[in-house]
Parts: sequence; C-alpha cells; structure tokens
Amino acid sequence: MGAAEERLDARWVRAWCARGGATVVRATDESHRATAALVDLTPIPSDLTTLYWVLAEARLPDGHSVHPPATVAALFREHGEIEIPGEQPALIFAATADGHPCALSGSGRVWQATSPSVTGQFDLMANSLQEFLETRR
Repeated sequence: MGAAEERLDARWVRAWCARGGATVVRATDESHRATAALVDLTPIPSDLTTLYWVLAEARLPDGHSVHPPATVAALFREHGEIEIPGEQPALIFAATADGHPCALSGSGRVWQATSPSVTGQFDLMANSLQEFLETRR
C-alpha cells in the first residue's frame, strides 16, 4: 500500500497528541455530534473521521490549524467540494498561518492553496493526513 492508501489509525493520533508540540482540543460529545453531522452532509475521507474521533481541532507548531468539524461543515456548505485537476474531490479541513486553505482529498492526499482563495490552484502538500501532521511539528 502507498502512503495515500494507508489509513490513519486512532492510536497513532492519540500518540501524536501526547507527544506535544501542537495545541490540541480533544474530541468531546459535541465534536462527535458535529463530525456525525458532517458525515451526514457529505462523504468525508475516513482519515478525517478518525482524526475527529480523537481531536476536535488543533493548532500546529508551524501555524497551521486543523478546523473543528463544525467549521469544515460550514466551509463545505459555502464552497462545496474542492476540485483539483487529476485528483478526487477534496474537503477544506485546515488552513496555513496566513489563511491559505488546506484540503484533504478522497485519495487521502493533503493539498494547500497557493492563495487564500478556495478557487485557485492547490499544490500537493502531503501524501497522507498522517504525513501532514508529522511534518507540521
């Protein structure tokens, strides 16, 4: 299996949170309900569901932020799926320190917008959500 085909494991996410470095808000009953509502709204990559089962949101050391599931749902309602040429549809789930959206595609790859717009070009940032989290430390 390639990096994008390997699925995120909740145990790995818990260990990643315990290592420190990121400011993490642990998942709550409320964030689990928001995740369920997001899943009802649109199919989301399974890695994102796994991530949100463990944490509700995070601020990473390099300034990236992982949005809470309610924010991801609001962004989906506003912008829909993100179309990246040659890639499966993607969902905005995070942002850089300067506000450039980051999207997780159905393939599991993470993409970053080259501008603060969700309609501009997106460049490959990581081959998986795990790689994204590991390299932001």
